[in-house]
Amino acid sequence: MTSPESRSDEGQTLSSRGYRITVDDGRDSFFAISLEDPDNEAAWIMSDTVRTLDDVR
Repeated sequence: MTSPESRSDEGQTLSSRGYRITVDDGRDSFFAISLEDPDNEAAWIMSDTVRTLDDVR
């Protein structure tokens, strides 16, 4: 594991992708989202807990 580095957010662009992941031979599926820094292959996060902001309130 690498330690976090301090960086300015100014001008930084992240890419995001949404996935529908199917398991158990198509019997079940769930959604996931991935956020990535295109300039750093080690800087990414993926979550299968996808909620809208309305669900969080």
